[in-house]
Amino acid sequence: MQITRQADYAVRAVLHLARSGSAERSATSAIAREQNIPPSFLAKIISQLSIAGLLHTSRGARGGVTLARDPKDITLLEVVEAIDGPIQLNECVGDNGACAFDKDCPIKPVWCDAQEELVRRLKGTNFADMLRQSA
Repeated sequence: MQITRQADYAVRAVLHLARSGSAERSATSAIAREQNIPPSFLAKIISQLSIAGLLHTSRGARGGVTLARDPKDITLLEVVEAIDGPIQLNECVGDNGACAFDKDCPIKPVWCDAQEELVRRLKGTNFADMLRQSA
């Protein structure tokens, strides 16, 4: 499993905004430049994060992007799932009957445990914590 480039860019954009402070608007062009994200790709990401309720956007000369919530209230899981959808390590996890070996599969519990651990870790990591760790 590998996180998509789009989700990685989304995490970097939210981290950039968290560093900027919740009250300060950032231009998407500045985020793209400083985080090495193609501007057209960032526009799509910003839109998805806004729809998910993680960012506020405003147009015009005084426009820009801000976090919709405090960095301590935004988790890594929320950002990744806003872009990539729910975490699912294998199609059998969470969907009984997706596999012909479902009832007797010795691997399914491993996938389920691994997914639960990953989700728990991402859900337990917020952007304020990441900022503190990088300081």
